[in-house]
Amino acid sequence: MVNSEEDRLIEDILDRVRTIAIVGLSSKPSRPSNTVSAYLLSVGFNIIPVNPHEKEVFGIPAVGRLEDIDGPVDLVSVFRRPPEGPALARSAAAIGAPAYWMQPGAESEPAAEIARTAGMDVISGPCIMVQHRLLTLRRNANVR
Repeated sequence: MVNSEEDRLIEDILDRVRTIAIVGLSSKPSRPSNTVSAYLLSVGFNIIPVNPHEKEVFGIPAVGRLEDIDGPVDLVSVFRRPPEGPALARSAAAIGAPAYWMQPGAESEPAAEIARTAGMDVISGPCIMVQHRLLTLRRNANVR
């Protein structure tokens, strides 16, 4: 059962997204970006590591910035500090991303406003991995 407008938006995003640009993805297993991205890969999402300090993560070539991505992106998921958010939201808009998700600790109202103004769906605060797990549990409970 979906409880709020944000829950419906999260469900909609997770249902339509296939390719996620993960901004700030680290190859270090101790980093939340790594754990979340490993999960997203394990459940069938395609990811694009976006980090100028990485050559590849999980065997996937990394790009230095969103504008270096060759091909469409369904979602930009951000693991960077809030002051970087506005520039990242502008970059997400420049590549035509339809959705922008700020992970816990990356929330930035100025970035959210830039993304919304550009026509993107915006999620700010909840973890994409946790939300996907909750959605899966909800759907499995409704099947029985």
